[in-house]
Amino acid sequence: MQDLINILKSVAKLLNQDVTAICDYLTNPNFRIAVFGPFNHGKSTLLNAMLGSKTLPIDLLPTTGAAITVKYGTDMRTRILLSNGCEVYRSGTDILKEFALLDGDRRMRGDVTSVEVFYPHPFLETGIEFLDLPGTNDREAQDNLVKEQLLGADLVVQLLDARKLMTLGERENLRDWLLDRGIKTVIFVVNFINLLEPEEQKEVQNRLRFVAESFRADIPAGFSNLYRVDALPALRARIKGDTSLANSSGLVEFETALQNIATILKHNRNSVVAPRVQVVTKELQLLLKAKITGLENGIKKITDKNNAANEIKKRAEGLIKQGFYQSMGKLRSWLELDKLRQKYQSDAAVALAKENFSTWENTFRTDLNNLQLAVVKWLDQANEFFLSQQREDLILPLPKHPQLTLPPRTNNTGNFNETGSLAVGSGIGWLVGGPLGAAVLGSIAYLTNKTIQEQDNKASSQSYHQQVATLCLNAVDEYLNTFSRESLSILNEYERKAQSVIRFIEPNDTPDIIHKRQQLQQWQNSLHQLNQALLNNLGISTPNEFQTEVTQTNAQTVYRSQGVGTKETIGTPKQNQIPVIEAPTEQQLKPSVAEVEAKFRNWELDEEIAQMKANMGMPGNEKQPTPTNKNTNKAHAYIVLGLQEGATVADIKLAYRKLVKQWHPDLFTDKAQQKQAQEKMHKINEAYNSLL
Repeated sequence: MQDLINILKSVAKLLNQDVTAICDYLTNPNFRIAVFGPFNHGKSTLLNAMLGSKTLPIDLLPTTGAAITVKYGTDMRTRILLSNGCEVYRSGTDILKEFALLDGDRRMRGDVTSVEVFYPHPFLETGIEFLDLPGTNDREAQDNLVKEQLLGADLVVQLLDARKLMTLGERENLRDWLLDRGIKTVIFVVNFINLLEPEEQKEVQNRLRFVAESFRADIPAGFSNLYRVDALPALRARIKGDTSLANSSGLVEFETALQNIATILKHNRNSVVAPRVQVVTKELQLLLKAKITGLENGIKKITDKNNAANEIKKRAEGLIKQGFYQSMGKLRSWLELDKLRQKYQSDAAVALAKENFSTWENTFRTDLNNLQLAVVKWLDQANEFFLSQQREDLILPLPKHPQLTLPPRTNNTGNFNETGSLAVGSGIGWLVGGPLGAAVLGSIAYLTNKTIQEQDNKASSQSYHQQVATLCLNAVDEYLNTFSRESLSILNEYERKAQSVIRFIEPNDTPDIIHKRQQLQQWQNSLHQLNQALLNNLGISTPNEFQTEVTQTNAQTVYRSQGVGTKETIGTPKQNQIPVIEAPTEQQLKPSVAEVEAKFRNWELDEEIAQMKANMGMPGNEKQPTPTNKNTNKAHAYIVLGLQEGATVADIKLAYRKLVKQWHPDLFTDKAQQKQAQEKMHKINEAYNSLL
């Protein structure tokens, strides 16, 4: 039972609830019988009659101002504990007048924690104790004390006044304070019936039987739950030793039944304990369930939002990778030596012959830069979406300018086919101004269309202008070969590094959600342990709404209420986590789902529109010149696109995309329809470009 008490205290502390009364009840080894009822019903008188002496204070006015527990002792003595920790221990019970009676204003003392009377009675010696409670329906403080003390009583004697039988207040207290709290072992005792006329007594007894049946208590079979005891005559009979009078007062019959009932219930005490514990723990279970459900819903809301953002980023990752590798493929294809030769060798050789190589190189660099920008824009997009590491610049350096040394030339300058010994190593710009220069440039054009390596003629057998042209072509070829080789090597390394930029890594849980999961586990753990303790100690099965499952894994264990969903596990929190109080919020760590989705949607529309424009032979994303009457044209543009003025950029793009899919000329086979579609698309393009 101690493990149940420990978990009750632990859960109550977490929930800021008071379970002192039920825990004290579970730790009490004695079987407690409480006498309960409104003031002036004769509760203390009845107990004194059963004890056989005026042990407890009685008076015509409400007197009992504390819960007085009567236990077995070898002699009569009283022990009082005060709230400051002091203990008052006296022989007899006179001290009760100071600490256990109501004051002149009929108020209880506020400094008394407990009052115990020890008395040498054989019934008490069997492990029974009596509890004399203050009268109800007098003061709120007394009612609260009584209600709390009743939870610790194994058997309640509900004392009734035959002159005002079972008032509405008594009925309400019976239900609210006893039956609804799981206190179902109740015996009714009616007092003062001797003060009624014989006819009235019969009527009262008939009514009492009906009342008792209406509130049938969980007492052992074969015993009544209704008795008559004339308390004051019974007390006088006991003090005088008048057995006959004690019998006629109903005391003997009641005592005999009470002892038998108590003995039976003591041997099966769990049946008495379980209902009231179940009521108390149900309140705790409800509170725990509310905590669990709130955390589960909160975690699910955050998780769903994060999952939505992650899904968008995963889609973006795929599209960005696709675009990146396509751009890389174009650049890599452009860098192939054969393609560089085919596209650039002739012009570069001519520029070299004219000593205008730097001008050609600027054009070459422009082509290269356009292809490079097409690659790195995807890495910039990835960094914007994934907040990944900054990309490195893609730098493909150009080789040094080619240097030429002219071959020697013959003295016959008029013969273009003869070699000579004119100046060498100082460039050939002096050649291109005359007939020889024209011949060199012509040879370059001629030799470019032939594979130089396939020519069998030695350089010595070539004409001079062919030798010069070959030198220019070979120098450019070496330039392009070096550039291709070094650039492809750089590009391969750049592609490898880019993989870490275009990669979406699902973020770890924030300190906030880790804290929520830890809280959830704590509440689920508490509920599971409480349910298990109830089953082990009292055989109380857990209702379906509070049942839990335990999943044993290497990750943290999470108990999930079956009424909420299926079980789940969460990863073990990393060590040395940032304290939750100091941690940034989730909103500070990442953009909202709406922001991510809007960003992705605009980007996706841009890409699709650019592709459609490319298919139509339109400029990629270039805007048309702004019309002169800007405001008028914008108003007309909104009408063409079917939008309200002031529509967002995303709405404009979406409307444009739909119209392109509807009016693209390729969708029509009839020439008249194609012409109409072309005119329509022209207006749509003008409207779109004027708004963006």
